[in-house]
Amino acid sequence: MKRAPEVFFLPAGSEQRLCLFHAPAGTPRSCVLYLHPFAEEMNKSRRMAALACRALADAGHAVLQIDLRGCGDSSADFGDATWPDWQADVQLALRWLDSRHPGMPLWLWGLRAGALLAAGDWGRPVNFLLWQPMPSGKLALQQFLRLKLAAEMAGGGGKGLMEQMKAQLAAGEAVEVAGYRVHPALASGLEAARLTPAGPAGRVAWIEVSAQAGDTLKPASLQALQAWQEAGWTVSSQVVEGPSFWATTEIELAPALISATVEAL
Repeated sequence: MKRAPEVFFLPAGSEQRLCLFHAPAGTPRSCVLYLHPFAEEMNKSRRMAALACRALADAGHAVLQIDLRGCGDSSADFGDATWPDWQADVQLALRWLDSRHPGMPLWLWGLRAGALLAAGDWGRPVNFLLWQPMPSGKLALQQFLRLKLAAEMAGGGGKGLMEQMKAQLAAGEAVEVAGYRVHPALASGLEAARLTPAGPAGRVAWIEVSAQAGDTLKPASLQALQAWQEAGWTVSSQVVEGPSFWATTEIELAPALISATVEAL
């Protein structure tokens, strides 16, 4: 019988963050912190993340999921969250894992823009599990802003909208895209993020999905991985068959991605 995750609110000053902890049956092989993707991609990915967390726990890993500030059932509205807020949430979650399982090998697991948040120097040795990582935050922000541009263009508008949104953010004003109000400090932090090596060298497991069987990593991914290797990191990478579940209209799954993840760790 599979054990249900431990659901709790982690205090964050005067606020709180919703967390789910998936405990292994015995002493964990490692601790894993999952960092979800940006905006609606988080909701689309919840089912996949939950299944992967259970699979990792069954394989002996202790896995913590956290809803970042303004996301899911955590405190604040999405429009109040900033990139430094989310970085502080990562540190908060790491401290909790340290208190629960001190001294364990640590993996930071990020999906899409969550990989950009994960790939930092956290003042300790960490490994990175990267699902469909985005090579730069600038690209991530641009893709998100294009959601509004596409909606406006479908209605016959949209001329000059991208420049207008960028000007608003640069002026310290929030913008609303696809029902999400984006704080300028969140946009600027995301835009400045880079998927580059930082901190003591460890392991990187880079896994992407493709609708086409036998597909290979794109040049941008290969270039990013080369930088990690040159910095002394032990890198593994692969592409597995599956849908872009973070962006599909209906909730979809990529079982091969879960299997590859368990094997990689």
